[in-house]
Amino acid sequence: MSKSIFGIIGLGVMGKSISLNIAEKRFNLSVYNRAEGNEKHVVNDFLSINQTFKNIKGFTDLDTFVNSLEQPRKILLMIPAGKPVDIVINKLIPLISEGDVIIDGGNSHYINTKRSIEMLKSKNIDFLGAGFSGGEAGARKGPSIMPGGSKEGYKKVSKILETLAARDFQGNPCCTYIGPEGAGHYVKMVHNGIEYAEMQLLAELFALMSRSMSYEKISEMFSSWNQGSLSSYLLEITAEILLKKDGDHYVIDLILDKAGNKRTGAWSSSSALELGVPNTMMSASVFARYITSFKDKRVEFSKRIEVQSNSILNLKFEDLKRAYQLARIVNYHQGFELMSVASKHFNWNLNLSEIARIWTNGCIIKSTLMENCVSIFRSSESVLDDSIIFSSTSEYEQSIASVLKEGISTRIALPCFQAAYNYWISITTNRLPANIIQAQRDYFGAHTYQRIDSPLHKFFHTNW
Repeated sequence: MSKSIFGIIGLGVMGKSISLNIAEKRFNLSVYNRAEGNEKHVVNDFLSINQTFKNIKGFTDLDTFVNSLEQPRKILLMIPAGKPVDIVINKLIPLISEGDVIIDGGNSHYINTKRSIEMLKSKNIDFLGAGFSGGEAGARKGPSIMPGGSKEGYKKVSKILETLAARDFQGNPCCTYIGPEGAGHYVKMVHNGIEYAEMQLLAELFALMSRSMSYEKISEMFSSWNQGSLSSYLLEITAEILLKKDGDHYVIDLILDKAGNKRTGAWSSSSALELGVPNTMMSASVFARYITSFKDKRVEFSKRIEVQSNSILNLKFEDLKRAYQLARIVNYHQGFELMSVASKHFNWNLNLSEIARIWTNGCIIKSTLMENCVSIFRSSESVLDDSIIFSSTSEYEQSIASVLKEGISTRIALPCFQAAYNYWISITTNRLPANIIQAQRDYFGAHTYQRIDSPLHKFFHTNW
């Protein structure tokens, strides 16, 4: 048989879906998975189930897999981030040649990606850190792909990646070269941070609305919102989720209220702290997930609280919609601000309009608002620089305040809505009480302060 043009290591959920996507595009493909423990039959089972694809060859021996690929070899790793990536790279190095390309398609930390790039560059091997978004369905039908790292390496694999990617509203691939070093994985990390907050906002809306509305009514409302400017993939699937039943029970009522995470949201928050960028909504959503893990403690404490149940939602539906609109705008603003500052800090020259474009399809956060961001970032540096967006956000302020009041009066935690409101109020307030903080810092640490009646390059100290 002729040699394969592309190879994939790792036949988990995403690896299998990407493999079928590539094979369907008529590329000759080699796939590899270790045959150990419960993975012993992974390759054979995959080939058996997908016998109609004659252009897929399967391997459980890494050396034979590598030799099945044409040069320069193009190998995509679809394996868990962290140590497994390092282990596989080290196993590949003696088997591959100069000019070959390795792509890490997992959710690796961008700093680890940068380290791998530098290590492999010394061996004249190209390395790409590529974020893949869209889940199992996106991987199969067309994901949003965010490759960064070696530009020469990207040129060698661009035809394949762009062919298997989703298409935007103009038919262009939702895949573009993001930037050098770990830029691709950084952008995917921020994508996931935005996703965390989007999911949390919908969860908080559910917490409010389910007090007095049936799941059918909530689903109906979400579906109606999804027909207009609020349209998004997450809103669409949440409307569907609420209607799913298992026998006489709604599936949502059978799911334990403990949310998992894969660290990307936390990494986004950590990076924002390091760069001095307020990404309060991502952070709030991460901590909201963390607190759900303390289930036993929550149950114990809840028994010690007397709560008067109130089944009446004292809110206009329009206020819920407008509060959600404001919060989503702030979330997008904060996410793109983080990428903008990182781009300048790391000298990556990120194209925010292009990033928004490849997020308009094939990914979890695709939405009408994201489509608007494509044009916004062609002429503006931030979401709130757009006059129409800013004006509408200002109009929604009273609605989100009403939602927060309802949350407080009914004892429902709304951390993401609260973060959005506080950020919006702070970023649009001329004078904040930071003068008190500077006075305190100068009092106990002689850290000095600037004065409103003096040039900003001058600093003062008071003998308190």
